[in-house]
Amino acid sequence: MSDTGMSDFDPAAFLPDDLLDRIRERAPIHDRENTFPQQDLDELRDAGYLAILVPRERGGAGLGLAEAAILQQRLATAAPATALAINMHLVWTGVAKVFSDRGVPGLEFVQDGAVRGEVFAFGISEGGNDLVLFGSDTDARPLDGGGYAFTGTKIFTSLAPVWTMLGLHGLDTTSADAPKLVFAFIERTDAVATSDDWDTLGMRATQSRTTRLDDAVADAAHVVRRIDPDPNPDPIVFGIFSVFEILLASVYTGIARRALDLAVLTVQSRRSTLRQAQGPVQRAYSQDPDIRWRIADMALAYDALPPQIASLARDVDELADNGARWFTLLSGVKHRAITMSKHVVDQAMLTAGGGSYFSSNELSRLYRDVLAGAFHPSDPESAHATAASAWLGPLDS
Repeated sequence: MSDTGMSDFDPAAFLPDDLLDRIRERAPIHDRENTFPQQDLDELRDAGYLAILVPRERGGAGLGLAEAAILQQRLATAAPATALAINMHLVWTGVAKVFSDRGVPGLEFVQDGAVRGEVFAFGISEGGNDLVLFGSDTDARPLDGGGYAFTGTKIFTSLAPVWTMLGLHGLDTTSADAPKLVFAFIERTDAVATSDDWDTLGMRATQSRTTRLDDAVADAAHVVRRIDPDPNPDPIVFGIFSVFEILLASVYTGIARRALDLAVLTVQSRRSTLRQAQGPVQRAYSQDPDIRWRIADMALAYDALPPQIASLARDVDELADNGARWFTLLSGVKHRAITMSKHVVDQAMLTAGGGSYFSSNELSRLYRDVLAGAFHPSDPESAHATAASAWLGPLDS
């Protein structure tokens, strides 16, 4: 639960309009130049944003996941790539909150680090590893004293130029109780190589570069969990999956909201010339029945997601027991958010007309950014397989 009631929550207190305006002004520059938004990070850190999910008694803002989801939607309306990059830091502080709320020790150093301004990155994705949280191609070699040395390659490492600690997992195949999946945190050392390979269609400012590990060491104090591979109910799995999916859905829902707002502004200002008996007549696009239908269609699709995200986030905050349905609910809200957001941006482009096709138009950037949603876990195939198993049972062996 959060330290403050939702009724007292004012998003503008954590993301003021003037801060959002500055972030929005910088977003097209970072997209065009393919650079990391360092000023965004600096201003958000100064505003205490990196510690919004840290309890007040540890120096944070004491917000819950439900409040963080609202803030990430708000941040994404200004700069989707900045919001997505910050998401990866908030995932780890969110997992730390899931742990502390449930009396599970081990991630207090993440909370304390976030208060100090440390930046935590998410090093889970691996090329070709469709098991994601339930397996790893990275070797985790046990060391004397309880630490581990990790060797392998992680992809889509957002915050690559700036992280100070990388949360990751690897597979221990040599210990007496092997195999074990090991979740730990490493510092940036010479054993970590970051490739300058992030030149993508959209979400360019995340700078989610490839990270190569060559015996990168996590000391014993930063080894968080050792668990069996394959699906299991360990708090690290639930924590990562729940916070990741909810905050991811929030970012893409924020993109949809911005696209809808831009479409409304555009059709209210654009004019079309109609030929009538009395001669040419100009009419606002907002009076065109087809345009009105598109705007309504966008709004009807968008309106469904914020309440769904809020409900699931509150369930996590309030320790609700959704049992085996958790994975369907979480993968489902992410899938619906991505599908909805892409639909809304598509409609916004058509509504705004040919001007939206120019790269200088914000909708053009949103159109490219929203495509990244399909590549985040859970992908459409995984979401549908999870839902099918929940309703129909597992496939026959």
